[in-house]
Amino acid sequence: MKKVLLSALVAGLGLAGSPALVEAGLFSATGKVIAILAGSLFVGVAEGHLNGAGTLSIHSKADPSVTCHGQFTSSAELGGKGQLECSDGATATFHFQRLTVFRGHGAGETSRGAMSFSYGLSAEEAGPFLKLPGGKKLTGSGTTLALVDL
Repeated sequence: MKKVLLSALVAGLGLAGSPALVEAGLFSATGKVIAILAGSLFVGVAEGHLNGAGTLSIHSKADPSVTCHGQFTSSAELGGKGQLECSDGATATFHFQRLTVFRGHGAGETSRGAMSFSYGLSAEEAGPFLKLPGGKKLTGSGTTLALVDL
């Protein structure tokens, strides 16, 4: 029994040294989210916990007062699924696939149209997974991320 407890403690300390885990707490990690909801660009963060549950918080780049918050569940075998509610009344259900524990992509439907998103990926890496509106491209990074005309 002592050996099992010691092993768990050592594993926990090893996880504590991981920068992604330290940022969100010992047994959770955060990742940046890039999303296209009904043709509009949203950005924010997702926080996932060791048990597979997590939360999502994004806002519109065009109108930062439009925010969306949701929950998800995830497993390595099945991927994940979740729901989102926005301050403008829009709702969404989505599913996603892990590329790694901290990175992935997904899609879904909002009450206003299609949704696609990535988490833990740069704008360049996210490109193939996002369904951009016709005649638009994603440029920039971080706070300068924008949808612009081709």
